Amino acid sequence: MFACLYAPGNLPLLVECAGHFSPLIEETSSDTVVFDIRGLQRIYGSAEQIASEIQRRVGITANLALASNPDAAIHAAQAIRGVTILPPDRAAAILAPLPPYLLGGSPEFARTLDLWGVRTFGEFADLPHLGVAARLGEEGTYMQQLARGAGHRQLRLRVDPVVFRQQQELEDSVDQLEPLLFLLSRMLNELCERLRFYGRSTNEIRLRLKLERAPGHTTTLRLPVPMLDARVLLKLLQLELNDRPPQAPIEKIQLELMPVEPRTTQHGLFLPSSPEPEKLEITLARIRGMVGAENVGAAELMDTHRPDAFRVGPLVAAKGMVVPAPPKLAFRRFRPPCPAQVWCADQGKPARIVSSKGGGRIVACAGPWRTSGDWWASEIWSHQEWDVETQSMGVSRIYHDYLQGEWFIEGNYD
Repeated sequence: MFACLYAPGNLPLLVECAGHFSPLIEETSSDTVVFDIRGLQRIYGSAEQIASEIQRRVGITANLALASNPDAAIHAAQAIRGVTILPPDRAAAILAPLPPYLLGGSPEFARTLDLWGVRTFGEFADLPHLGVAARLGEEGTYMQQLARGAGHRQLRLRVDPVVFRQQQELEDSVDQLEPLLFLLSRMLNELCERLRFYGRSTNEIRLRLKLERAPGHTTTLRLPVPMLDARVLLKLLQLELNDRPPQAPIEKIQLELMPVEPRTTQHGLFLPSSPEPEKLEITLARIRGMVGAENVGAAELMDTHRPDAFRVGPLVAAKGMVVPAPPKLAFRRFRPPCPAQVWCADQGKPARIVSSKGGGRIVACAGPWRTSGDWWASEIWSHQEWDVETQSMGVSRIYHDYLQGEWFIEGNYD
């Protein structure tokens, strides 16, 4: 026997009620749950008594159906108000008035039933089985079984997500880093063993510390690659807590590891060796402690036309090694741009340049290219760029800053 509860907008209450009677629960939709009630006769008695107990337990207005298979119970609960019990010999008769859209299926299947003038379960169930199989195929025969209340399948069981979290209330508050790390080491070892048992790794560590008469201390470490070495994770936490220690004694520790698929790598025979991600992350954590987290990472281009606009983002492990083609021309940018004096000839073309990088007569030039942006912010810019060639500097890019009224050398071409 299977029971189905239907109540729009009350899925958590339905799941809680179903969990009281059976561990085998399926969330069919956002307002429907079906669960296995085989064996409850020994506890509550007949099907009517089981239904009465479920109805009392749910505590809200919900449709309830009991049937010998999950789909019959689902169809009855979604279409018939109150409590419905479908004995195996009367299931087809009880389901007969229901509309066929409850069967589901493909759009082609629904369109075919509409063209045939089929308006109820009963009309579809009465069609010849061989004719349905010839015209609608395997889907049609399966749906006809459901219309007769004779379908059978296993429940698609609801599985609660596994949470890898530990917390510990401390009898005496801890105000030093060494005893805190001792406790974190034990918790990390146990969590990593659980992750290993489930075939998972972690790429994020969440540490929450409840402090004595002070706001809580929260630390989140996002790792560039999945890891499962408790010693490495402990070292990363130690470096983070050294850089940003709690401001009061600790009363409670909560540690959580976010599970992800483990890292799989295959090293090529002729590829250069690279440092292990765990050791590299510890080295980067030490560097972040010295120069600041905002100064360590990978350069990312910003979504703007501003020259030399980038930011420092987190390091992300590369999916594979890509060997770029050798560049034909490289641009060596000066940071900051080099101030220059530029004399222009007719039509505003640069003719001569003097700067600390060199100068002289400009023998060739290309341009101008005008760029501007961020007029709505304080970082507004407006440039007129030229590519120029001189005897001493080679080919360079210069620009005139309209806002400052000055010329600058942006860089040289190699």
